[in-house]
Amino acid sequence: MATKQSTIDYIQDQLISIGNVSARKMFGEYALYCNNKVVGVICDDILFIKITDAGKEFVSKFYKEGIPYPGAKPSMEIDEDRIEDREWLSELIRITAENILPPKKKKLRK
Repeated sequence: MATKQSTIDYIQDQLISIGNVSARKMFGEYALYCNNKVVGVICDDILFIKITDAGKEFVSKFYKEGIPYPGAKPSMEIDEDRIEDREWLSELIRITAENILPPKKKKLRK
């Protein structure tokens, strides 16, 4: 089951206060970016956020791990109630973006 465009639109709308958030279609699902960093993925209409120590601390009792797709690293699975809480979700995305390394620059082939 692929993620619906309406799910992507809703999540992006919930994160409008952050500003630099986007989603890109990849392999039939979506990667979620904040400040040009991949902070999570949306697979089968489920939001998965990269695990960071600060993110785990923030999520606290709502922490739940899930595997977005076969072969993927575990991520935090965010339930629908948490997605509906715009302020909570925005803060989690901010914290995650601040606590992950920027993408590695690709070396050019000669």
